[in-house]
Amino acid sequence: MARLKLVVVGGGITGLAAAHRAVELARERSTALDLTLIEARARLGGTIATERAGGFLIEAGPDSFLSEKPWALALCRRLGVEDRLVRTDDRFRKVFVWRAGRLHPLPDGFQLLAPTKLGPFITSGLFSWPGKLRMALDLVLPRGVSDDESLGAFVRRRLGREALERVAQPLVAGIYTADPDDLSLAATMPRFRELERRERSVVLGLWRANRRAPQAGTSGARWSLFVTFQNGMEELVATLASRLPQGTALLKHRVDGIERHGHGWRVLSAEGAAVEADRVIVAAEAYTTSRLLRYVDPALATLLGEIPYASSATVTLGYRRGDVPNPLDGFGFVVPRTERRAVLACTFSSVKYPGRAPEGHALLRCFVGGALNEGILQSDDGVLVAGTRDELRQALGVTAEPVLTRVSRWPKAMPQYHVGHGGRVETIERCAAAIPGLHLAGGAFRGVGIADCVRSGEAAAEQALGSQSPASDRLDRPEPA
Repeated sequence: MARLKLVVVGGGITGLAAAHRAVELARERSTALDLTLIEARARLGGTIATERAGGFLIEAGPDSFLSEKPWALALCRRLGVEDRLVRTDDRFRKVFVWRAGRLHPLPDGFQLLAPTKLGPFITSGLFSWPGKLRMALDLVLPRGVSDDESLGAFVRRRLGREALERVAQPLVAGIYTADPDDLSLAATMPRFRELERRERSVVLGLWRANRRAPQAGTSGARWSLFVTFQNGMEELVATLASRLPQGTALLKHRVDGIERHGHGWRVLSAEGAAVEADRVIVAAEAYTTSRLLRYVDPALATLLGEIPYASSATVTLGYRRGDVPNPLDGFGFVVPRTERRAVLACTFSSVKYPGRAPEGHALLRCFVGGALNEGILQSDDGVLVAGTRDELRQALGVTAEPVLTRVSRWPKAMPQYHVGHGGRVETIERCAAAIPGLHLAGGAFRGVGIADCVRSGEAAAEQALGSQSPASDRLDRPEPA
């Protein structure tokens, strides 16, 4: 029996999901598979990295995944690790906005861009009365006509400047580390574009959808919106790696190029190794994929290189609980750009999830950098920590020395879905489909979250092994959270 040689380039969550799905499919079809997973770093997992220290559980990168997007949860079920997942402590679902020196709770029922409950919105101190009236104007405004516009332009047009500056921009910064005036509405939050088209009013559409949806706490749903692993997100990485055939992963191998070789491919590493393959899945950042394919298809490489990326960092601080005067009665807070702060957002990690801090302690995780403030990452770790501590002092009243400090930097790790992104991705997919045996996957295309990356990697594996998955399963546009 001929053996299918498959190489996966990139050992982040996308590449791991692709490799694992390929093994599953080969087993289901009794296909002989030679699988090689090549990763430049000394470890697998990409931006997913978990550390335990002094009783704290520290996530350097993503701390959870969305349960409403089914692909990551379905993978956990197939892996048999669903019982190791934990949900958020929804007694503290509140999110705050730090504005004018105060933490204002986001009005109950506010769905990212607009309110769905009248009472909490009317009584909220987060918005001025002119701002509230401007948001209400959405009820009578006509539909827009643009196929794609920036998220910033959409929110200003429908709901006004305050809705953008005080809620949409800081919440979006926490998801995409992006400038909403560059971010494509169609590629990131198509739900709101469809609401406007279908209902005309975004607020009215959300109100109607909220009335139809079951109320929180009554649906019997097992999982909260965000879920994680008892021992941190690296559990998912370790489990996937353990299910791959022994010797599959080549660590500390930087791929230097990919070239056609007869009817197949040759993957070249900077260390001088060459791995031959019938099919290749490239699950790396778009700019890396662009470099690898520059001689295979220059036009495709150019398109991939046009997808921008932003850099960010997490600053995690552990405190004795008695040293934090704030009640920490929420999941955290976000910070509008207009406040001119370094911190984009802060997650109260030990409140949001159980087991993140030892008894009598609190763990706070702050985000800095992003598309609007990448320059701050030129500062050393000490400066980042000092600046973060000063802002936590102002926001939460914390003056004590932390008992734990960690800084994790993620240079050019977050793809930016600028206006026109959807059209660019469609062109990339057409170009890649014309190259036999080459498959692309990752967060650069149709979703940046872990669930989206799992979906992308698994779809690439299904294509590589000849699965007849419907095109709609591969090409529809999931909405990142």
